[in-house]
Amino acid sequence: MKIVIFGAGAVGGYFGGRLAQAGNEVIFIARGRHLEAIQARGLRVESIGGDFSIRPAKATNDPGEIGVADLVLCCVKSWQVAQIAEAILPMVGPQTVVIPLQNGVEAHTTLARTVGAEHVVPGLCKIIRMFVGPGHIRHMAAAPYLAFGETDGRSSPRTDEIARVFAGAKGMTVAVSQDISADLWKKFMLIAPWGGIGALTRSPVGVFRSLPETRDMLITAIREVLTVARANGVDVEEGAVDATMGFLDSLPPEGTASMQRDIMDGRPSELHEQCGAVVRYGQKAGVRTPVNRIFYHSLLPLELKARGEISF
Repeated sequence: MKIVIFGAGAVGGYFGGRLAQAGNEVIFIARGRHLEAIQARGLRVESIGGDFSIRPAKATNDPGEIGVADLVLCCVKSWQVAQIAEAILPMVGPQTVVIPLQNGVEAHTTLARTVGAEHVVPGLCKIIRMFVGPGHIRHMAAAPYLAFGETDGRSSPRTDEIARVFAGAKGMTVAVSQDISADLWKKFMLIAPWGGIGALTRSPVGVFRSLPETRDMLITAIREVLTVARANGVDVEEGAVDATMGFLDSLPPEGTASMQRDIMDGRPSELHEQCGAVVRYGQKAGVRTPVNRIFYHSLLPLELKARGEISF
C-alpha cells in the first residue's frame, strides 16, 4: 500500500514511521529543516515501546511529485487542514482514501469540501508525543491508538484493508469504528477541556487534576462537551465522563496537551478548533458552555498575538 503522511510532525512521524518499519511504502510530506533532516539522516523515533529509525526515509515538500496514493493520513494541525486540502488533490485517484487524524470534530467535513466526501474516512488517534527537533520525535506516554470508520457505521472493504495494513505494524492498536462520530466527540471531551484548563492554569495534568477547585472545573468542562454532543445528535454515553477522567488520572503527572504547549510557547494553536468549537456547537444547539467559554475567551488574546493579529 502506498501511504502518504501529510504532516510529518510528532503524530505523522510516529504512525508513518511504524508503517514504514513494517515494510509499507511511506512518503512523508514535511518542510524546512525537518524535511532536510529526514532526507539526509532518516527519521528517528524515541518511544516507550522501543526506539527505531527509518533510514532511508522518503520525504518531500511537493505533493505533486508523489502521484496517486492508496492512503493519505492528514496529520497537520487542525487549523491547517483547510490550507492544505487543495495540495492533497494531486494524490487522489478513484480509490484513494484520506483519513484525517486531527484533534476536534470538524477535519473530515473540511477535507470533504475539497477532496470529495467519497474519499474521506474520519479518524482519530491517541498518543502523547512531542517534536524534539528536525528528524527526531518522541513518544512519551499512552499506548498509541488509531481508529477510523465510515460515517454511516457500516463495514467496508477499504476500511478492512486499511485496518489489515495497520495491524501489521508494531507499536499501535487499531480499530474500525462503528460510530466514528461518537468516538470523535469522546476524544473531544478529553482534549478540549484538558488543553483549555492546562493552558489557562499553565500547569501539567498532575496539578489541575489534584486541586479540588480545578478538578471540579475540569469535570464541568468535560460534561459541557458531552451535553453539546448530545444536543447535536451524537450518541455519547454518560459513562464517557468518568472514562475521560479515568484516562486523565492515569497519565504521568507532568503530562501536557499539545494545544497547551503551543499556547504556552507563543505558537498558533488549535484553540478555535477545540475550546472555540465547543462554544460554537453549543450556540448552534442552544446549550450553555460557561467553563469552555471562559477557556476560549481568556486564551483568545494569546492566540491572536501568536497569529500576529494583535500585539501587546
